[in-house]
Amino acid sequence: MNDQWFFEIGDGNTYGPYPLEKLQKWAEAGNLMPTHRVRNVDSSEWVIAAYVPGLELTTVIPDSVEQGEKTEQAPSNSLGTLVRGLGRKHKEGNGKKSVPTDPPDIVAMCNEMLKIAFLRGASDLHIDPERNVTLVQIRVDGELETIRKLPKNLHNPVVSRCKVLSNMDIAERRLPQDGRFVHSFDEEKRKVSIRAACLPTTHGERMTLRLLALETEELTLNRLGMSRRTYDTFVKYASQQQGMILMTGPTGSGKSTTLYAALRHRLANYPGRIITVEDPVEFDIVGVAQAEVDTADKVQFTTVLRNILRSDPDVIMIGEIRDFESVDIAIKAALTGHLVFSSLHTNSAAGVVTRLIDMGVKSYQVAATLRLCVAQRLVKRLCSQCRKPRNLTAVEAANLGNPTLEGSIIYEPGRCERCNERGFHGRVGIFEMLPVDDELIRRIVANCDESQIVDYMRECKMPRLRDDAVDKLLAGATSLDEILGILIW
Repeated sequence: MNDQWFFEIGDGNTYGPYPLEKLQKWAEAGNLMPTHRVRNVDSSEWVIAAYVPGLELTTVIPDSVEQGEKTEQAPSNSLGTLVRGLGRKHKEGNGKKSVPTDPPDIVAMCNEMLKIAFLRGASDLHIDPERNVTLVQIRVDGELETIRKLPKNLHNPVVSRCKVLSNMDIAERRLPQDGRFVHSFDEEKRKVSIRAACLPTTHGERMTLRLLALETEELTLNRLGMSRRTYDTFVKYASQQQGMILMTGPTGSGKSTTLYAALRHRLANYPGRIITVEDPVEFDIVGVAQAEVDTADKVQFTTVLRNILRSDPDVIMIGEIRDFESVDIAIKAALTGHLVFSSLHTNSAAGVVTRLIDMGVKSYQVAATLRLCVAQRLVKRLCSQCRKPRNLTAVEAANLGNPTLEGSIIYEPGRCERCNERGFHGRVGIFEMLPVDDELIRRIVANCDESQIVDYMRECKMPRLRDDAVDKLLAGATSLDEILGILIW
């Protein structure tokens, strides 16, 4: 096989070809990560760098570096030099023995990683052990980015530091553990609640830290990206006295954020007693009684649900309907004069009805309690400062299901400092609403299937996910690739 290789670092560019020896030098300097993609010039298939012989056993920095010697840089400033000096030996002069550097400050290192995640607006910080290195990655707008590559001998100290903060057992390394803590950033004068999860793997313990902002002022319905029609529909049903409102969509589609925004709206406009049961509690909301399911099963999900009904609530929020017992309690709560918010895993709003019936709920019970079904997706929001306009082609318009859109102006990502050269800044929701009116109630009682519900939505000209996605594309909120990515669901 040819010794020349291309590589990608996630910035949209392809570099190379370069000999494998040069890629090894960049990997040793921390500029080429094991998670980056490489491709031999004789092949069209990309592979992960860690799977290429010669790149899987890289270290953060060479064991010794001659004084004054400069580490060769990869051909992009965006790669950066990561974790300089860790494990490096310095020489005091000719013929003198090398003196090891001072041990790294683990506390400062962990604080720095948390600050990077906070400043980048990351939702998660991952500390992932590999065979010879430890990768530190953050998830920004749904995508993973590698920010550090640590020597393997620093893995246990870093994980132990996270365990101490999270009140975990640092001596236990064979069982999964959960915890949480609050970290403050003095310069920004802002506190962030962090949920930690530790999972033993073959190469060591994998630590995941989820950053949850304590300030929830931004969790409002008007900041989620709903159109005026969608917003009015959601507010109308969220203001009712009883019934059930169900959010649906895949994991990571923003269902919990929308539910929290609905609770804040309800609390501000219709004061009352609101109780939630969650696994776990992600955001603390003043004025809402939030019950968290215990991982040791001392506080079980169904037990909490039964006791909630005895606490005289006006509104109940169930983090997720997961089985017949939880949906049965939700149905009974909605029948007895409570407004119930919850989430369910289906692909569309129309699928909520059939999913509930498949779980064992009678069709007449669904018709009597269900008030609104909401399907949701998340797409990355284009950076407003660097987005670039262009015209929609005929093929692209056909892929969107509307050939008349040919020639319409859409926008593509650019590059600027505001979005960190990514072209996107934040995310926006795509929504589909299915109100349960009298005609749909009759069809549900008659045991209609999902396709019949979809036909009814077309008859009533209810906007579907595709319609809302296209509207946001034409408004310049997101790109065509993002829209096509969610339309496959």
